Amino acid sequence: MNVWRAIDGAQVDPRDAPSVATIGVFDGVHAGHRRVLARARNVAAEIGASRTPVVAVTFDPHPTAVFAPDRAPLMLTTVEQRIELLRSAGADEVRVLAFSAEMASWSPDAFVERILVGELRAAGVVVGANFTYGSKAAGDVSTLVATAPEHGFVAEGVALDGAADVVYSSTYVRRLLADGDVKEAARVLQRPHSMRGVVVEGDKRGREMGFPTANVLPPVGFAVPADGVYAGWLRREDTGDVLPAAISVGSNPTFDGVQRRVESYVLDRDDLELYGVEVEVSFVDRIRGQVRFDGMQALIQRMHHDVAEVRDALAPR
Repeated sequence: MNVWRAIDGAQVDPRDAPSVATIGVFDGVHAGHRRVLARARNVAAEIGASRTPVVAVTFDPHPTAVFAPDRAPLMLTTVEQRIELLRSAGADEVRVLAFSAEMASWSPDAFVERILVGELRAAGVVVGANFTYGSKAAGDVSTLVATAPEHGFVAEGVALDGAADVVYSSTYVRRLLADGDVKEAARVLQRPHSMRGVVVEGDKRGREMGFPTANVLPPVGFAVPADGVYAGWLRREDTGDVLPAAISVGSNPTFDGVQRRVESYVLDRDDLELYGVEVEVSFVDRIRGQVRFDGMQALIQRMHHDVAEVRDALAPR
């Protein structure tokens, strides 16, 4: 991974050969983003040079977090996840561009000259149809296409329309997660939405009730599905084991909890020692919303029912 942590100077590592560039936040690397990557690979082949590499450029932090922090979106992926997903979607190289207030002030031409030409030596540029760049988003796809020849590259935008008049976007996925619709989110992402974290000690009530859970605190600024119970998977990062799980998101209102957490009960397992282990929790389907029960026995009864529904939701079809 090449990480640009400066906009000038020795930390910037310009390419020494042409590339086909695709650029955007790429949060989630959803179906629309994958369509852009696929088109970039086709453009690289059409250019006809000896295997022109596709370079995906993403931003960290999210540009909105710089020029309007109060409106910064919850992120669907960490930078590390984005890099993995972009590579799996067809990028030969991924670069992370440190977005800053100075960069936000650049004109569209300055952005093209300094990044696309100066750093990437772009022979082609492929972006999503909603791409904007330059100060106050003064440049868009039509601007990029119109000015590309004078900078020595070809450019095009790719439509992000999906099924049923839905436009694939990270904003759309965030809205689905806020509604708890992880199944539709998985369709757009082409994978279940997931979060990573280290298992911490909880109240240990789950163990008392016969459902020991691995407790993970949601990362700050990360999009977590609406409170409720979900069917999903828990993956141990240390061993790679992927285990079926009933996942609870919320503050545990039956016991007057206040801290939001993600608690995963691995089906039929009470022998796992996961404290301090990094895990990835993936959300496949929603079972129900969060409910305040009238005592522990009512909760236990419902948990047996939840586990049965989770088992059914995860069963091979």
